[in-house]
Amino acid sequence: MTTIPQTAIGRLASVSFDCPDPSRLADFYGALLGLQRAYESPNGGVVSLSDGKVAVTMMRTANHVAPTWPTSRQQQQVHLDILVDDLDDAVTRTLSLGATQAEHQPAPDAWRVLLDPAGHPFCLTTVTGN
Repeated sequence: MTTIPQTAIGRLASVSFDCPDPSRLADFYGALLGLQRAYESPNGGVVSLSDGKVAVTMMRTANHVAPTWPTSRQQQQVHLDILVDDLDDAVTRTLSLGATQAEHQPAPDAWRVLLDPAGHPFCLTTVTGN
C-alpha cells in the first residue's frame, strides 16, 4: 500500500493525454519512457502505462485537435519534460519511435522540443534543477 506524506493531500497518480488513438500513443510513450501497460478499457478508449508509481494515461477524444506549439491557436493541453543523458542521442532515438522535432527550438542546448504522434509538445532535457 502506498502512503501519502503528512504534508501532502495526495500524490500524483497519472498524467493524462487526450488523443485520437490511445493504443498508438501508449506504444509511443511506453517505448520512450520504458513503461508497461497497466490498464486498457475494453473498448480501447483508455490506456494507462505505469512504472508502479506514476501512470501516463491516454484517453480517446472525439475530434481531437493537435496543439499548434509555439503559437496559441490551439493550446498545448499538456507538456512533459523528460530527463535524458545525451540530447542528440535521445532525439534520434525518440524520432525513431514516431515523434517529430518542432521547428521552434527556444533553448536547444538545454531542451529539445518534440511532438508526440498526436501532436503534443514535450521536451527532452539534461536540466535537472539541482
